[in-house]
Amino acid sequence: MTSLPFDAEAVRSLAVILADTGLTEIEIEGKEGRIRVVRAPAPVAAATVAVAPVAAAAVPVPVAAEPDDASHPGAVLSPMVGIAYLAPEPGAQPFVASGQAVTAGQTLLLIEAMKTFNQIKAPKDGVVTRILVTAGAPVEYGQPLMILE
Repeated sequence: MTSLPFDAEAVRSLAVILADTGLTEIEIEGKEGRIRVVRAPAPVAAATVAVAPVAAAAVPVPVAAEPDDASHPGAVLSPMVGIAYLAPEPGAQPFVASGQAVTAGQTLLLIEAMKTFNQIKAPKDGVVTRILVTAGAPVEYGQPLMILE
């Protein structure tokens, strides 16, 4: 068994970066080896490290949806894991607001996944009755994002 040299401070710094950015995984590689830090995208995160254990860091908690929101006929579900953005850029007006009428194909929000901003479009015409996510919050696959009536 070989012992891998590692910098504990570098591992701690990577864990802080994960918590600050909302990322779930980060990896760096150099001549001496590779360090990979992963955390579960759950309300209480435990950091997992390939070379050494790291203490868990604070994680932003997404807005809790009601249990029946995912089965609501007008629910717009997340097609991917990522970070939700309600406006095209910081300080801009949101794509939609509660009570606003939308048409099929209209952009409702963006989900950033792997440094790509993916438009989430309205699946049908309707009125936005509830927005279930906050800007900058992590979202999971299948998580209800909005309710259209």
